[in-house]
Amino acid sequence: MPEGPDNDVPSTDRESPVGKPVIRGDPALTGQRPEEAIEFNPDDPESLELAARTVEKFSENTAGADDNVFILRGAAACAALVRGEGSYKAAAERAGGEASVSFIRKWSRVHDLPRSVRIHVAKGEIAPTAAKHIARVSGESRLLLAWAALDHDLTVRQIRSVASSVNDGASVDAALARNGYALGEMRTQLGRDAYCRLRRQAALDGASPGEVISEAIESYFHDGP
Repeated sequence: MPEGPDNDVPSTDRESPVGKPVIRGDPALTGQRPEEAIEFNPDDPESLELAARTVEKFSENTAGADDNVFILRGAAACAALVRGEGSYKAAAERAGGEASVSFIRKWSRVHDLPRSVRIHVAKGEIAPTAAKHIARVSGESRLLLAWAALDHDLTVRQIRSVASSVNDGASVDAALARNGYALGEMRTQLGRDAYCRLRRQAALDGASPGEVISEAIESYFHDGP
């Protein structure tokens, strides 16, 4: 679903082509120059072979397991291999090594997370192991879970628990509440003038600061760019 001024619902899936290093090729996020970022083209035999070997190495965890760029590269290779081979099973057979169907499926899902989430993975603010669980849920829930993980500094275990509850039918709000957290609750720092104006307006409106902020944000995204 495309993002834009005529669409109030944010995209919950990857929009760029499979295997394209949109995040990995951004030096501001990874320190890696665009020409250093490997692109996996599922329609090119040589590139697909590179993807297969990358997945094999990734599955065996032979190097770079703590490197977020390495993780994102492996996830991209998994997604491209699945697209090129046509199924998770065929992709696992092509890669060999320790690359099982479940391994390739879970990392392909990480690659399919929206860019806004993958940015935080690349920056190390969401651990790749946590991203795997965020990717287990679908639609808006994956965005809400990602933002809650950042706002509350959730552990991988907590994220896994919330994801499991959501897949069992619970809302993200309810699943977070079971762990003692509230969706939409975050801590931020305002400039002095903005803070003063916010408090004044909230008092005049008989509203909470959060209500004023929510209304202002909704108005901005509805009327703004």
